[in-house]
Amino acid sequence: MKKRKLTTWILFAMLAGIAVGWMCNQLLPTPESAKTVAGYISLFTDIFLRLIKMIIAPLVFSTLVVGIAHMGDTKAIGRIGLKTMGWFVTASLFSLLLGMFLVNVLQPGVSLNLPLPDVGTSSNLKTSSMSLKEFVTHLVPRSAFEAFANNEILQIVIFSVFFGAAAASFGSKAQTVIDWVEQVSHVMLKVTGFVMALAPIAVFAAMASIVTTQGLGILLIYGKFMGEFYLGILLLWVLLAFAGFIFLGPRIGRLINLIREPILLAFSTASSEAAYPKTLEQLERFGASKKITSFVLPLGYSFNLDGSMMYCTFATLFIAQAYKVPLDLGQQITMLLILMVTSKGMAGVPRASLVIIAATLATFNIPEAGLLLIMGIDQFLDMGRSATNVVGNSIATAVVAKWEGELRPEAEAQADIDADEGLAPARA
Repeated sequence: MKKRKLTTWILFAMLAGIAVGWMCNQLLPTPESAKTVAGYISLFTDIFLRLIKMIIAPLVFSTLVVGIAHMGDTKAIGRIGLKTMGWFVTASLFSLLLGMFLVNVLQPGVSLNLPLPDVGTSSNLKTSSMSLKEFVTHLVPRSAFEAFANNEILQIVIFSVFFGAAAASFGSKAQTVIDWVEQVSHVMLKVTGFVMALAPIAVFAAMASIVTTQGLGILLIYGKFMGEFYLGILLLWVLLAFAGFIFLGPRIGRLINLIREPILLAFSTASSEAAYPKTLEQLERFGASKKITSFVLPLGYSFNLDGSMMYCTFATLFIAQAYKVPLDLGQQITMLLILMVTSKGMAGVPRASLVIIAATLATFNIPEAGLLLIMGIDQFLDMGRSATNVVGNSIATAVVAKWEGELRPEAEAQADIDADEGLAPARA
């Protein structure tokens, strides 16, 4: 009941935020005043996201170290890692292919009835950090403290894997350290509960802020493009759910039901990172073991951003169509392969999808100014991308848990959760 109540409040906050934003957009005299008011409203969202960022690093570190330590040996880590990356690469390929297929069939850029930005206009997005060399060298932190300070999830994962594997190799000698880290994880999950109580306020502010500045009219102007993009998001959800059904059977419905709150939170704040703590909790409620969820989910935030990757091919080819830049099948496949690599650097990069698209446009001599066509509605598009990332990572984690025999029966998982919350006696 408590979980359903929070979900209801988040949904109500979304609708209320849209209504308040629309009134502000209509009543405020100038765009400058609307922007000023929106800036103050968005303070609540900024504070919430800062609180989320505050807990991400210690939460990822503590849960991942404990999970790896419980695996017991490096062979298990390698086996689970290979299975996880196999799923991620396959899901990435299908996401990119779906975006490429849809934009070729629907041709959203061909019938665009908008004035095109001048070819020489710059989007002012830094793209140099998207090279393969930069990504590989960025994998390993120069300092664990720097990685924690900057919330570099992938670097924290690398450090945690080494730390957890080292702790596991010591056996009982390192039990005190492992127990301490496990207590930290419990404390961080409690802090997560405190932070999540503020989610409806953050959702209200996020929606009110964006509608205040953009208005609802922009949705009508870009209605066709956004409708076709969200059709792609819906199809991607269906494909992900079908893939999950193949391995999880009817329990995929239970999983989608459990993660509806993280999905709604990611959608309304346009941040999949904001949904990370709640997604972690709901996956354990679903029955996936802590050692699997704490290992696979953080990796997913760097390697399995399905919604963002579908958008990369969709938006890049949309801009090419708008500027009438022909790309044959071979060029499009090359673009897809490039995005397979560069998209893995998304985590921690502000407006990551736009940065990667900008780099891809430059590679194929497509005017970078085309980004200005979609930058105004990127917040609305990012909402769908973020929610899809949560769905993709949740299904990936559950499937890997199933492969490893670490997915408990639903009734058993729920009984343990109820016992932890003091709602029912623990199993004998």
